[in-house]
Amino acid sequence: MEYDLYVRNTPVNFTGTARPAMSINGSIPGPVLHFTEGDTAVIRVHNMMDTETSFHWHGLLVPNDQDGVPYLTSAPVKPHATHTYTFPIIQNGTYWYHSHSGLQEQSGLYGAFVVHKRRNDPARRAEDTLPEYTLVLSDWTNENPNEVNRKLHTGSDWFSIRKGSVQSYWEALRAGYLGTKLTSEWKRMNPMDVSDVYYERFLLNGSPHASLPRLKAGDRVRLRIVNGASSTYFWLRYSGGKILVVASDGKDVVPVDVDRMIIAVSETYDVILTVPETGRAFEFQATAEDTTGSSSLWLGHGEKLPLRPFPKLNYFKNMKRMNGMMTMGGNMKMMTMGSGSMPGMKHMNHNMSGGMDSPRARGMHMMSMSSDSSHGKHHAEDMQEDEGEVTLTYDMLRSPARTNLPSGVPVKELHFQLTGNMNRYVWSINGRTLSETDRIMIREGQNVRIILTNNTMMRHPMHLHGHFFRLVNRHGDFSPLKFTVDIQPMATQVIEFNAAEKTRGNWFFHCHILYHMMSGMGRIFTYEDSPPNPQLPHPRQALQHVYAMDRKWYLTVNNDFASNGNIGDLEFGGTRWSIQGEWQTGYKETRGYEAEARLGRYIGEKQWLYPYIGMDWTYRKGESGERNMFRQTTRKDRELDGTLGTRYTLPLLLVADARIDTDGKVRLQLERDDIPLTSRLRLSFSLNTDRDYSVGLHYILTPHVSISTNYDNNLHWGVGLMLTY
Repeated sequence: MEYDLYVRNTPVNFTGTARPAMSINGSIPGPVLHFTEGDTAVIRVHNMMDTETSFHWHGLLVPNDQDGVPYLTSAPVKPHATHTYTFPIIQNGTYWYHSHSGLQEQSGLYGAFVVHKRRNDPARRAEDTLPEYTLVLSDWTNENPNEVNRKLHTGSDWFSIRKGSVQSYWEALRAGYLGTKLTSEWKRMNPMDVSDVYYERFLLNGSPHASLPRLKAGDRVRLRIVNGASSTYFWLRYSGGKILVVASDGKDVVPVDVDRMIIAVSETYDVILTVPETGRAFEFQATAEDTTGSSSLWLGHGEKLPLRPFPKLNYFKNMKRMNGMMTMGGNMKMMTMGSGSMPGMKHMNHNMSGGMDSPRARGMHMMSMSSDSSHGKHHAEDMQEDEGEVTLTYDMLRSPARTNLPSGVPVKELHFQLTGNMNRYVWSINGRTLSETDRIMIREGQNVRIILTNNTMMRHPMHLHGHFFRLVNRHGDFSPLKFTVDIQPMATQVIEFNAAEKTRGNWFFHCHILYHMMSGMGRIFTYEDSPPNPQLPHPRQALQHVYAMDRKWYLTVNNDFASNGNIGDLEFGGTRWSIQGEWQTGYKETRGYEAEARLGRYIGEKQWLYPYIGMDWTYRKGESGERNMFRQTTRKDRELDGTLGTRYTLPLLLVADARIDTDGKVRLQLERDDIPLTSRLRLSFSLNTDRDYSVGLHYILTPHVSISTNYDNNLHWGVGLMLTY
């Protein structure tokens, strides 16, 4: 089979506002690519854009130089050029493809890749003969993905404001969780969220809604579901009865009936739905895990039978749970979980206000639900009940055939702790980003076992290129094969794979939340004695392109144009190093100016410590000096000093700054910015041993504009407009 994929810049309108995007053959998502096991895929990618692109065949076992990670396994597709990917199809199942260049996946470069079983395949089951429908789930933001990434790295909480998840002091007080809020900040925990980004739309095959109207009572349909979202997990529910899960990540599993399930970013599932009666349309719904939106597929024709909407998340209740699971050192207390536990009802979103009502629509309890009772009976031991309903867990996934790795071969065991800093948006493994580590060497023929422990408050869908791995669960020899595993906060999962002969080269292992991957949460596995990659003649230079993902620096600036003066600060920084600046200038000549600049490095996994060197400029006309609290004289008429100091984040998220300047003067300072009194009203203050102090309030109107008022002991009272970038 051969396909031609034309990649273009394309305007789209998903929200009533035209926005720039990228399309494949004029559509988002791209076309579904259909193959049969045994085919040879020939896929020509025509890049019509002015920037490089690439395509990774997610879950496909392909030769290393066809894997499509630019500069790691394959050459990028240059602007206005054509690149041909060619590889044999040696498997079957539901997979997908997407750009691995920058943030292009968020802009629309993704699509489904379906491989059908051969007609004479002895593994064919009755489920393989059913009518099929492919669903590609995705998330859409009107904002430029590069700006989304910058906001995440610079501590903006505009997305939380849009989603209503700020968790301010007023909201905590009103909900009866003020003590919980203070405890959280005492442990230096920033407000938690289920998803990092605010999305205007959640799409199903590029639309909020789709339908299969010709289905009638008793009809069964196989849905091939791909989560092609950049950072959104989805709850899947069906108002017409049970969801029969028959495959996970392209691999068959022993069928199991559930009432609801969650699909992690980049996972695929095959499920079978049955239409219980004619004359009604039944809703199959994909709801974003943060409950901010959904998309729906309607099965059948007639009166619609919708699902009850999810209630709003109770963030404070979940914060209280997290407080008990977090140490003062910022680490999670690991839970004892079943080896195969999966995204299920024990995660944060199950503590919603009002609890989890039955997802059945009105009147469903009176209807006769059509399902295969033999599946329900056979797997009764797998059912994990919550309020009378069954939610899919990883422990319920059982391979129909043994998945044991070869015995009697060397085993390489790796312990990966998933780590991160939510405020500075640095995501890492064992406290180090991708560019801060060496490649992990593995040897052909050995078994590789990875023990993954999540030490963050966010879940991470970890994806391995070029290999299926065993997700070790309670089924032992029949543990399922997957290519993505979701790791919940405080949870541990064990995966293992055999380093097979035909997979030599470099292979990427990373979190598939796009913005986490771009921030450094990944590793590279390299087979020893791998032959040169003909597409990458300069491998060392090429690897620097890969490392550049998490080496970017991001700028943020706040400038308050107030009636008493101009007050501002900025930070330009990357994973560790950062340049910071602060200034204030009085409009009256007698009030002068003050400015500080710092160059420092964040230390430690949590990055609470920031030692720095800097400069301090001060000018106050007519002021010869004053004594600080240490009885040292501080000149203020005109002074330029070098400084050496350190900043440290204390409990309650206070920042302590201790420094000494080139004149030997010591200054201690305590400050905190952006204290959320309400969702949009923020307080900041600072005071130091030079007897300087200030307090300010600003009310956020837009991501870039706030109304402000402040009092400073030098500039006195003022009101104005704060501009933020």
